[in-house]
Amino acid sequence: MLFKSTGTKTGRLVSVLLLVMFLAACATGAIRQKMLSMPQIEGASYVGQDTCLECHDDMAENFSHNVHGRLADFEMMGAENGCESCHGPGSLHVDGFGDTDKILRPAELSAEETGAICATCHTDGDLMDWTHSEHALADLSCTDCHSMHDEDAKTALLKEEDPDLCYSCHQEQMAKNNFPSHHPIKEGKMSCGDCHNPHGELTTHERTNDLCLDCHSRYQGPFVFGHAPVEDDCTICHDPHGSVANNMLVQNEPFLCLQCHEGHFHMIREGAVVESASDMTVTRHWGPPVPTGRDHTPDASAANVDATIAANPHGTEGFQMSYGTKCTTCHKVVHGSDNPSQPLSGGGLTR
Repeated sequence: MLFKSTGTKTGRLVSVLLLVMFLAACATGAIRQKMLSMPQIEGASYVGQDTCLECHDDMAENFSHNVHGRLADFEMMGAENGCESCHGPGSLHVDGFGDTDKILRPAELSAEETGAICATCHTDGDLMDWTHSEHALADLSCTDCHSMHDEDAKTALLKEEDPDLCYSCHQEQMAKNNFPSHHPIKEGKMSCGDCHNPHGELTTHERTNDLCLDCHSRYQGPFVFGHAPVEDDCTICHDPHGSVANNMLVQNEPFLCLQCHEGHFHMIREGAVVESASDMTVTRHWGPPVPTGRDHTPDASAANVDATIAANPHGTEGFQMSYGTKCTTCHKVVHGSDNPSQPLSGGGLTR
């Protein structure tokens, strides 16, 4: 009873310790989130969009075709001040004869300040996770990818098309997409945005596997004999950005499989070599000749015969060649199967 009581107290202590660590993480900001700060122009007041366009007539035409300039009043979502919704109140800028220090210029603000301006309106849907995204945490600004005054509203005001815009930073992924095995991005059949939400994480609120299964549904199962890595995470075996191995595998067979699975006992078996059918003997690379029957297999009843030695027309390394070349020659359905493997210890279960 003393041991049981001590175990219970230990369990409670561990639970309390985990709770304290979680609360400490919250208090110290260890939970990663970008803190946005709205910039201010002290003492300035709004003058109206018409006043802005009196000087910035080059922006008037673009802005009339821009999605921001075509919003109806009920769509403003708190940005009812036209140009000044993003650039801040412009009275001091006007009175100062265009003093650029008296107006907000998002392209020259910090990422936190620019994000705060954009988040005034863009806070729902795929944009709501921006503060937790890898792009935000890497100090990427909205203006690094978007051109706010672009008159083309069909491309989300992106400075370049996907994937070229993504590749301007993600050089490693661009290189992988040119590997022999890759998703058809450079062929134009899909884009980075099909899997990634640049304002958040992956375009799924569930597991990574669920995103893959949107297209590769034939691997979903359920299977009677499942493959554990498939059920956990597809990227354990596959590199979605491209690979030199077939089927975007992170490594060629059999080395990928052997990271988890021991090699078949056949793989370390050494085959005997038939020297002559007339004397019906098999020569090993060690020990005396092994008498055989007419089918060239060792005769286990003969003296000094090792029953594990078998004649192999490919030589002593025949088994290594057969079983160590490519696992999927025999195990074709690697994502899961309703058929058992050979009945080994464990009742035929494959994992």
